[in-house]
Amino acid sequence: MPLDHPLNSLGFAKPPSQTRVVVAMSGGVDSSVVAAQLAEEGYDVVGVTLQLYDHGAALAKKGACCAGRDIHDARRVAEDMGFPHYVLDYENTFREAVIDEFADSYLAGATPVPCIRCNERVKFKDLLETAKDLDADCMATGHYIQRKMGARGAELHCAEDANRDQSYFLFSTKPEQLDYLRFPLGHLPSKDATRELARKYGLALADKPDSQDICFVPNGNYAAVIEKLRPGAAEPGDIVDTDGSVLAQHRGVIHYTIGQRRGLGIGGLADPLYVVKLDVDKKHVIVGPKEMLTTRTVPVREINWLGDDAFDAVAERHISVKIRSTKPPMEAIVRPLSATTAEIELLTPEEGVAPGQACVFYDNDSSRIFGGGWIWRGY
Repeated sequence: MPLDHPLNSLGFAKPPSQTRVVVAMSGGVDSSVVAAQLAEEGYDVVGVTLQLYDHGAALAKKGACCAGRDIHDARRVAEDMGFPHYVLDYENTFREAVIDEFADSYLAGATPVPCIRCNERVKFKDLLETAKDLDADCMATGHYIQRKMGARGAELHCAEDANRDQSYFLFSTKPEQLDYLRFPLGHLPSKDATRELARKYGLALADKPDSQDICFVPNGNYAAVIEKLRPGAAEPGDIVDTDGSVLAQHRGVIHYTIGQRRGLGIGGLADPLYVVKLDVDKKHVIVGPKEMLTTRTVPVREINWLGDDAFDAVAERHISVKIRSTKPPMEAIVRPLSATTAEIELLTPEEGVAPGQACVFYDNDSSRIFGGGWIWRGY
């Protein structure tokens, strides 16, 4: 049967005015532009902002997502563009689904990435269900990533602008979520293009700075947040070498990360030493030479696979992986151990691979993202 209407810009065969879209609005430039653009195109836009933590206490913190100022900015965009806007109190959900695990992971010697868990467990789960409750056809966000239709349905692809690509933080998006999500900014060539759109729509926040820190971690001070969440967590202990010899004392394992060199208080040695392992049970920060940070093998679990076949349908896959958000993908061989676990062989050894970080899978021959998993064992 022929369609009565051609597909609109969000992929639905009906006029924009009959297409309801919930826009997740953080109060930043990106999501504000998405909401303004869709409203300008005539969509039935509903803006939703999540209050994720005590925004009263967060007002003094600049560059934080979903703080009080951000809620005000999102509301103003909605008023200016003429669509409804709601603020939902998600403090308890956010703490249980994201903050508590963040604290416990750090205490266990891992280096967690709470922004991924927030997308996975809050924005693309609870908020997405809220969008469906509002009878929305889809939910749109300001993330820099692309959703493209392939032979077997929606696929996840890197953003056009590699410098803004957020695929590392969105690898755990499930296929059924991808069916419902839209990312209108993923095709833009740069953040400057987004700001130009903000000026085009007359948004007062066109020049608002990007958020830099994790929203609930002021000034990047992880240890202070952990101490507040888990009193007594920063217990002192020993900095030891790989033979167990005590070199110095530390003020708490939570102050250290794998690969760290500065701030160890063990100067004067012939060769620099790096944190190569954290032993939480013994309260030991273990240090060694730089070469001890190098590894080829990375164990990964909780894998979310976005390929066309079953993840464990083959013995090995030659793809690229990104094991740190700030580094480009590197060639690797993925050997599935089950539907959700694998051993990754890096073709070029890498330094400072840390448990708690993500390992994201990429196609070698296209911009497609095949999902990824979590690095789970220390080195």
